[in-house]
Amino acid sequence: MIDERMYGEPAVEMPARAYIIESLDTGLRLMQLFLTQDTLTVSEAAHRLGIGRSTAHRVLSTLESRGFAVRAPSGRGYEAGPELLLLGRPAGFDAELRARLGAVLDDAVRRTGETVQSAALIGGQVVLTDGRESAHPVRVAADTGRSRPAHATAAGKVLLARLTADQICALYPQERLTALTPHTVVSRAGLLAELAEVRELGRAFSRGECVPGLHAVAVTLTGASRRDRLALSAASPADRGDDAALAERAEQLRQSAARLTAPADPS
Repeated sequence: MIDERMYGEPAVEMPARAYIIESLDTGLRLMQLFLTQDTLTVSEAAHRLGIGRSTAHRVLSTLESRGFAVRAPSGRGYEAGPELLLLGRPAGFDAELRARLGAVLDDAVRRTGETVQSAALIGGQVVLTDGRESAHPVRVAADTGRSRPAHATAAGKVLLARLTADQICALYPQERLTALTPHTVVSRAGLLAELAEVRELGRAFSRGECVPGLHAVAVTLTGASRRDRLALSAASPADRGDDAALAERAEQLRQSAARLTAPADPS
């Protein structure tokens, strides 16, 4: 901070816009377009950002040089590059970590007897990164790779609980949340209240909130940073998932999750 007494003049607070580097701002806005567009041509980028074609071309070329954009296979336009995809990819998709998680999932399905899955948070969605199915004839499918609204799932809620209230409000700028079933929490205030309870108990329940008749429980699996955080969940039909059963499975999941950070057996 500048001390105005050093210069004999009152300090002038510059507007936030004055500190923006225009070229960097353009590059960041262009990267955001790749979140919703599979392919972007120079003309499309220029039109969407309100900039000249030559500027759009220079920015895309710069992103390409750093691996944040690549030429589309068709030769027409650009796609998100490996560096950009890596920024948004949670650790649960890493091959090395998935191999280590395999033993955790095997142990969790043995302990709980129900379908277990690991999951990562991407924005307001929870993505199932791996899983093991129950041996019960009637069981929940392990839909690896599928995404679901985080506020309606046990795994999503236990991961959301690791965020601050400000981060939650940024993810959910509207008070009204999407209802997937009659049991889904549909207000941001209600979600914040439930997440406070999740933080206190260290586990989250979902009772028919995402899929009717599906009950689940989740605990934190690993990760100190947002991209590294994973959840471990167990899901079952409602008739095998009352609150007592879910609470017992939470303890079983914690025991399985502990295997990921346990020291290796010297034998």
